[in-house]
Amino acid sequence: MTRSAVAPVVSDFANEVSQRLEHLVNLAADGGLDAAISLMTRAIETGAVIHAFGTGHSEAFAMEIAGRAGGLIPTNKIALRDLVLRGRLGADSLSGSSLERNPDIVAELWEISPIHPGDVFLIASNSGVNGSVVGMALVAKEKGHDVIAVTSLQHTAQVQPKHPSGLRLSEIADVVIDNLAPYGDATLALPGGVAVGSVSSITSAFIAQLLTIGVAERMNGDGRVPPLYLSANIPGGDEHNRALEKKYEGRIRRVT
Repeated sequence: MTRSAVAPVVSDFANEVSQRLEHLVNLAADGGLDAAISLMTRAIETGAVIHAFGTGHSEAFAMEIAGRAGGLIPTNKIALRDLVLRGRLGADSLSGSSLERNPDIVAELWEISPIHPGDVFLIASNSGVNGSVVGMALVAKEKGHDVIAVTSLQHTAQVQPKHPSGLRLSEIADVVIDNLAPYGDATLALPGGVAVGSVSSITSAFIAQLLTIGVAERMNGDGRVPPLYLSANIPGGDEHNRALEKKYEGRIRRVT
């Protein structure tokens, strides 16, 4: 394919992305993220931790929340691979998508995670219907935790729940943030009935940063210094990060 043939498609995708990011900027400016920011800020100011969970590509959202430069230190990423690293499952269980659709793994995943009273959950799922994410949200609510969901409201409304409860993530969470991805995630239709240009990872990462910024601003407004990571690749970064991580020893995990 020639450069001239590719350019319009790239421009169309850039437009799809920029429109959604602008919508999210306006949402934040209008206070549309304030409920989530309030839950996160209160958790941190009371000594609690924010747990981020996502499966498949939505794990990228959890990585954007927990353990990155400029991010909040009292955050913990829960991942399906924890069931292999710390649980009883074998590595072969991680192949394919069966594990993320299985609601029965949530009990063990909860058991091996460092969860304490007052912790808040940030759960991302584009479809919002797979058994593990719905199950995690249900258990979190049953145990008294606040849940913030990041999901595609357009997509989740058009697919059937896969959890025995018949519920969607959006129907469980205390706060729901629409990642603005279309049904099927891809934004650009091509000849032959296929589509490209998925946006959920981009918009969800942007949402993660808007939430982090919002919490940091809120804490500054309260006269507190937000516990934020410095890049480990600048002088003093490791020392700064280790000192603050020590305050949450046993509450947060940092693994590759």
